[in-house]
Amino acid sequence: MIRNATLGSAATLITGALAAGLLLAPSANAAPSAGSDANLRLPVELGVQIAANRAARTGIDWKDCPADWGLEKPIQCGWVKVPLDYAKPYGKTIDIAVDRIGNTGTPQERQGALLYNPGGPGGSGMRFPRRVTTKSPLWVNTSKAYDFVGFDPRGVGHSAPISCIDPQEFVKAPKADPVPDSEADKRAQRKLAAEYADGCKERSGEMLPHMTTPNSARDMDVIRAALGERKLNFLGVSYGTYLGGVYATLFPTHVRRMAVDSVVDPSQDNIWYEANLGQDVAFQMRWNDWQDWVAKNDASFHLGDTRAKVEAKWQALRAKAKANPLGGVVGPAELIGFFQGAPYYDSSWVPVARTWAAYEAGDEQALVDAIAPDMSDTAGNAASENGNAVYTAVECADAKWPTSWTKWDRDNTALHQKYPFLTWSNAWMNLPCATWKSKQSTPIQVGAKRGLPPVLIVQSERDAATPYKGAVELHRRLAGSRLITEQNAGSHGVTSLVNACINTRVDTYLLTGKVDAKDVTCAPHATPVAPAPAAARSQAAAAPAAELPAREELPAVR
Repeated sequence: MIRNATLGSAATLITGALAAGLLLAPSANAAPSAGSDANLRLPVELGVQIAANRAARTGIDWKDCPADWGLEKPIQCGWVKVPLDYAKPYGKTIDIAVDRIGNTGTPQERQGALLYNPGGPGGSGMRFPRRVTTKSPLWVNTSKAYDFVGFDPRGVGHSAPISCIDPQEFVKAPKADPVPDSEADKRAQRKLAAEYADGCKERSGEMLPHMTTPNSARDMDVIRAALGERKLNFLGVSYGTYLGGVYATLFPTHVRRMAVDSVVDPSQDNIWYEANLGQDVAFQMRWNDWQDWVAKNDASFHLGDTRAKVEAKWQALRAKAKANPLGGVVGPAELIGFFQGAPYYDSSWVPVARTWAAYEAGDEQALVDAIAPDMSDTAGNAASENGNAVYTAVECADAKWPTSWTKWDRDNTALHQKYPFLTWSNAWMNLPCATWKSKQSTPIQVGAKRGLPPVLIVQSERDAATPYKGAVELHRRLAGSRLITEQNAGSHGVTSLVNACINTRVDTYLLTGKVDAKDVTCAPHATPVAPAPAAARSQAAAAPAAELPAREELPAVR
């Protein structure tokens, strides 16, 4: 799911307690006695054990997926019941949606289930089994050994979905320019952010205290048990790397294989305020990379033969859309929401440049069609709003955020001077956390504990959404892990790209558990190829947006 700025800007003592709890609590296999209090509070660790044992006994009732879920046979769907609050395992529960496709190899080749999370927070992993039905060549070998299992994390999609605002209102455009011209502009954005936080409390208040990454990791352990797996095999991308790191910390002896790709820095002081400031710097770097590529291919796109000229054209486009929104609905905020696809994913380089080139050649409608919200797509709009609500709820609940507007203003004003592409858009998206109306936690101290097997870490050097230092930090914290670095590359979600140096090592690890004796540096995957000038001119009036990768298939920390 692509990061999609909103809110007026555009359409991320245990041992002692446990021991005491074991003396007072029912056994993990026992159900509460008749008339027992469903609000009985237990140590969270015991609550997870109770929920996992319950799920292991119940299993998953696999059936054909509902027709409107868009998951073709032989993919099957089911539900796993988890506590809303793991301290109250006999209290209220929610249902987590899961799906699977069986391994394509022989019974002898099968190694269990491979669980997947694509990022977010707020991303759905339910389309992961489609890598088999669509015959994705990168996953042929792994799918012989594993059932591919996806899930909607708590609050997402079909898993007790949360909401913060009416979806049609959420997608309505144009929004205000995220770059403020005055203190009045800042006050207006602050008001919108506070109203959004209030909306989350009003529409989803019961869920908010429990929308944390550790709780989603606990849900994963219950899913593991429901699948009948003694240990977990996991692939996490983007935010999914933080989810994986938290799982590895909480349940080190439950991990069999874990591969993480495009890594969030798990340092406690990075979650999440500093992480978003770091994104602003990294996005500017990758935006500059894309502009250099566009300039190098000026014969195809005619957007300027230097980065400075391309940037000047970008600023002119922003200014024009601010003065008179394109098609009445595309202003600077909406432009950022579309153009940020280029620094996110190399697969967006050509289609974004081609769409822009078509506009500059006189076809304004191509750009409008690629960006403008479809108000008739109520299901899609609800999914977008839900994704943003979960993103906000998880990041706000995971950590204590600065409440001082002076700090937000000082930090983002300073960053904007050098890194203007995303800074203010990112600030407004996260500002609801400053006035959050629900509990905010202290991030878990991610790190390896006894029993954790080697974890495979994959990262590109110039990633915008999850800067490279995050992979280095997770590698430092997980003893025995191995880091594969894709040098001089920056696309987000490395394991979805063709690069034999990486692909073969990911396959080897998932199939055998083996990692290299030392860390590995790989050459970059192939740079996108611009269309020939004649082809670019002939296709300028086509519908370039149709070439963009499907957003639901792309990982992101938004």
